[in-house]
Amino acid sequence: MDIRIGNGYDVHALAEGLPLWLGGVLIDSPIGCIAHSDGDVAIHALCDALLGALALGDIGKHFPDTSDEFAGIDSKILLSRVTSLIRKEGWDVCNADVTIAMQRPKLAPYILAMRECMASVMDIPVSAVSVKATTTEKLGFVGRGEGCEVYAVVLLKKQCDR
Repeated sequence: MDIRIGNGYDVHALAEGLPLWLGGVLIDSPIGCIAHSDGDVAIHALCDALLGALALGDIGKHFPDTSDEFAGIDSKILLSRVTSLIRKEGWDVCNADVTIAMQRPKLAPYILAMRECMASVMDIPVSAVSVKATTTEKLGFVGRGEGCEVYAVVLLKKQCDR
C-alpha cells in the first residue's frame, strides 16, 4: 500500500475585536486572527499538510491572499476543496494530527467540536482526527499573546481501486 506523510505549519497574528475561528469552530474570545480569509490557522495548517503530502504546493498557491475570491472565505470551504483534490489525485486521508499553540483563551472546551468539524469536512471518522492545544509557557510571540501557530501532520493512503 502506498502511503504519504504531509506536514503543515501556519501562523497568524492576533488582534482585539476579531472573530477567532479554529478547526472550523468559532471560539469565544476577545481576540482573533488577522487574515485575508476567516483566519482559521488550524485548517490552514491542515490544508498545507494535505497538499504537502502529494507535493501539490501550499495553501497560498491554491488560494492566494491576493485574490478577492478568497477574501473572508470560510476555511472549511478551503479544506473541502483540498480534500476533493486529494481524492481526485487518487488518495484518501487516513488520519490528521493538529497541534495549536496559543496562550489564551483556553481551548480544551472546543477540542471535540474542532475534531468533529474537520472530520466531517474531510468525510473521515472523528477518531482519525486529533487536536491538541498547548501554550508556550509565555515564551515568544505566542506566549506574549501576539499570535497563534499550528502544526499539522497527515497520513494519506493510495485508493485501492487505482
